[in-house]
Amino acid sequence: MVSVIRKWIVDQLMFGEFASYRDVCRKSVWVALKVSLVAYGLNLCAHFLLHAFGLMPYSLGSALIIATALTPPITFVVSVAAYIAVGFAIHDLGVSRAEFEKLSRTDMLSGLANRRAFLEQFDGCEGDKAMLVIDLDRFKSVNDTYGHMTGDEVIVKVGKMLATVFNDRCLCARIGGEEFAVFCRDMPFGEFMVLGELARRKIAGMRFATKDGEFSVTVSGGLARALPHEHFGEVFSRADKALYEAKSGGRDRIVICYETGDKTGQPERGRKVA
Repeated sequence: MVSVIRKWIVDQLMFGEFASYRDVCRKSVWVALKVSLVAYGLNLCAHFLLHAFGLMPYSLGSALIIATALTPPITFVVSVAAYIAVGFAIHDLGVSRAEFEKLSRTDMLSGLANRRAFLEQFDGCEGDKAMLVIDLDRFKSVNDTYGHMTGDEVIVKVGKMLATVFNDRCLCARIGGEEFAVFCRDMPFGEFMVLGELARRKIAGMRFATKDGEFSVTVSGGLARALPHEHFGEVFSRADKALYEAKSGGRDRIVICYETGDKTGQPERGRKVA
């Protein structure tokens, strides 16, 4: 019986997680009502015991009136105040933890996922999946010619374009300085390839205005399909090899690396943009 009561009390006082301050207040009132009832019941039991043993310094009726008038409201107010104080602290801690977790998994410049988040998502998926690795062509010359602030602008806009083309069906990440990666799951490989080519063309079609005039950028990509239960390193190695083929083949193109990793093929590409 004692263990049952103890478990019930612990369950009522468990804080858990709170979605909002309003949620804290709502739960505090509900818990305070329960605590008040328990305290009132214990108070009544104590008075009846004192009366039974003749230890009551005043009449039982007066004692019960005082217990009824004082115990529930005082217990309720104290319980609400204590629960809200602790609940607000837990809520703020949870929000801070969620924000920190988000920051730790987000690339601050592009707003995309970072390498850590990408790797965890990729390795956590055991179904059909594929990876596209994209690298900006001759990005160093952009920084050297137009400055690093313009280079950062290019990275941001390329990241937004990738997120727009692949939307929430894929995970887009910035995994290096000017290197991006896209991971898809449960999407036909042919459709993923088409989206990769679409992203390449749209990026090539973007224009960046500076005081020295407009310029455009191109990207090269390597696309690899994952074998069952393959991890990030294995698939990335093949995609990176295909990316190297794209670079050495003239840039501004996407090369496919097939499952065996010993053959590469190049889909039809759009007009090359200087």
